[in-house]
Amino acid sequence: MQPIISIQDLSKVYASGLKALDGIDLDIREGEIFALLGPNGAGKTTLISIVCGIVTASAGRVLAGGHDIASDYRRARRLIGLVPQELTTDAFETVWATTNFSRGLYGLKPDPAHIERVLRDLSLWEKRDSRMMTLSGGMKRRVLIAKALAHEPRILFLDEPTAGVDVELRRDMWRLVRSLRDTGVTVILTTHYIEEAEEMADRVGVIRKGRIILVEEKAELMRKLGKKQMTLNLQEPLAALPEALARHDLTLKPGGQDLVYTYDTKTPDTEGERTGITGLLADLAAAGIRFRDIQTSQSSLEEIFVDLVKERA
Repeated sequence: MQPIISIQDLSKVYASGLKALDGIDLDIREGEIFALLGPNGAGKTTLISIVCGIVTASAGRVLAGGHDIASDYRRARRLIGLVPQELTTDAFETVWATTNFSRGLYGLKPDPAHIERVLRDLSLWEKRDSRMMTLSGGMKRRVLIAKALAHEPRILFLDEPTAGVDVELRRDMWRLVRSLRDTGVTVILTTHYIEEAEEMADRVGVIRKGRIILVEEKAELMRKLGKKQMTLNLQEPLAALPEALARHDLTLKPGGQDLVYTYDTKTPDTEGERTGITGLLADLAAAGIRFRDIQTSQSSLEEIFVDLVKERA
């Protein structure tokens, strides 16, 4: 099946010489939720801006629903809704007026029933006659989502949608995103919060320094990111790891005083245990190795990105 978005050898170099994107190739499937992860400055917003026709690419091609975003802009852009990071709205307009106006920008006939559904889904119906200047930051972000949905797009971009928003909005947003996916809308979410990708996405892509370094099904990526570490502080230092412990993923720290065990919380081992800790402790006891203390830790998002970059280097 043809992807709803096809990005081919896409690059962007700004006048300053900054290379924001470097040969991006990416296909996004119709009806999926795709999370694009990356640290600040990785190129997420630039990529979205090019696909949405806001920024011109230096090289490459983007197709949206089979329409070239450059040569067939109107048809391509008609398919896309964008919720930007910035809260940019007309302060003096009402919620209803600014949402309805967004629909008209695409040459569509008024559809009050659709606008009402969108506003109700986003808990904005009671605010429909309020001027934008009177709304809180969270309410303004809801309006941005309503504006993006006003013309019934088949593709919805959410650029860092939960940055600085309250828990209630986040919950409403995810409920709405799931309902849109169920109707066939493709949702592309950019974020640097791994938990959002785990909560929402079907597939995950990682971008770093303008390059896509990984695209995988969420379940597989979460399996890889499910690794934790346990550090055992030994009573007596070891000169080397005993052969009896070879089956475990162990690292002996310099000095021989600490053993570091890396384990996967997602996938059972051959004995059906998810962490392998029980087997490790039994083998340590059998080898006569005793420890004073145990500490556990899980990689931070920054560490995970570093590991992914090393894997793809």
